[in-house]
Amino acid sequence: MFRHSAGFAALLFVVAANNPASAHDAKSGWSYPFACCSGYDCREVSDKAISERPEGYVINNTGEVVTYHDARVKNSPDGEFHWCSVAGANDSKTICLFVPSRSY
Repeated sequence: MFRHSAGFAALLFVVAANNPASAHDAKSGWSYPFACCSGYDCREVSDKAISERPEGYVINNTGEVVTYHDARVKNSPDGEFHWCSVAGANDSKTICLFVPSRSY
């Protein structure tokens, strides 16, 4: 039985090692945190896709409001908006929202 378990573990390692890391990477090269992305949940979005209102960030496609102090709001390392949604769908709930820092 152990022999089969060891073989299965080796197979999983080979599959994981050959799985491209870019699935969790933004176009500019930084990696999305695993808590935000399962390999397809996150993507860069235009600044027109997100509106800033007094109540928070609005995902224009869905109308969802993510308040400014929501734990899902993260600082964007490349100065672009990145939206992580359930299953990467354009009509689903936000997992994480990476926002550019503002220089007011």
